[in-house]
Amino acid sequence: MAVKKEIKIHNKSNKPDNIILKEFEITEKAAFIEKELPNFLSGFFVYLKGNVLPMTRLAYLQDIRFFCNYLINETDLTNANIIRNIKIEDFEHIKASDINIFIDYCRRYKVETEKNIYIYENDKKSLSRKKSSISVLFKFLYRDELISRNITDAFDPIKVPKPGEREIKALQDDEVMKMLDAVSTGEHLTEKEYQYWKKTKKRDKAILVIFLTYGLRLSELQQLNLSSFNFTRGEFKIYRKRGKESIMPLNKSVLKVLSDYINNERSNIDKLKENQDALFLSLQGKRMTERQIRELVKKYTSIGLSTTRSAGYSPHKLRATAATSLIGRGNSIYDVATLLDHENVTTTQLYAAHKKNVKRDLVTNFEWEDEFDKN
Repeated sequence: MAVKKEIKIHNKSNKPDNIILKEFEITEKAAFIEKELPNFLSGFFVYLKGNVLPMTRLAYLQDIRFFCNYLINETDLTNANIIRNIKIEDFEHIKASDINIFIDYCRRYKVETEKNIYIYENDKKSLSRKKSSISVLFKFLYRDELISRNITDAFDPIKVPKPGEREIKALQDDEVMKMLDAVSTGEHLTEKEYQYWKKTKKRDKAILVIFLTYGLRLSELQQLNLSSFNFTRGEFKIYRKRGKESIMPLNKSVLKVLSDYINNERSNIDKLKENQDALFLSLQGKRMTERQIRELVKKYTSIGLSTTRSAGYSPHKLRATAATSLIGRGNSIYDVATLLDHENVTTTQLYAAHKKNVKRDLVTNFEWEDEFDKN
């Protein structure tokens, strides 16, 4: 049995080791999928590495692997019995109508195992991404003269609702207060949840307040370290998408809940060596996973919403809560976009660039703790 090798990081960049490790893990997952796919796609793999973000690259490869499995198991478009054996000639004979049938198949399909039948259903956003993955692939194959026709123009359109057409799911202020009350007092928790709450209440509250104040993405919060924070200067650093670094100012509410957690709860956890710098720890002394944080948020938001645990909101809905709460207090949407790192038109980016202290001004006047203490 092969011995699993320990990963050692030789880091000469200014990124923390956990960020380097996460990027490495994404790259390794992508490389593993590439080994499953046909050899004639090697040029496409190089194209993805140089032109899209690591997570986007991984998503494209996952979609293409799924498509290749579909060709083998659901069609007569290839004689291959494994993905690796699919030939470029098979792709040459694929028509746009075949892709449209594939996208329709993706709306709802089943996967059978020995014990279960799993039903999968994709919304329009997921279908659009799968269509995009296949479109990028076929355009590349045509550009590199591996196939003779560009069939992508005949792909059926998938109308994804614009942001303004979708209902924005976010907590109202009274629901936020109910949620913060629950994490502060333990009310509305089950007996089992209450036992865990007694050991993690300060951590849980710090996580919720940070989400509510800055609207961080789940991955951004999960990767925070103690060394991310400069308490003397009143700021901390996060790593955004595309490798961007962003300095965020601390306000009184965040500083209060963080200090309480770090000094009075985190300090009592027996930390594993590789997790010494991780900010948010599990009771086992490991960096909390994204799944653990997601479940934590669903639990407390379900209390704020007075609904079941399964109907609670995801961390992304707390990001929306931060945005709608700030805008509702009269802050400029352009300023809020700066704080949340939203992608916007050039005009918005240029406008935001002139507001050097906008993030500090926003969070200084946005104190969840002060509002909670008034109740």
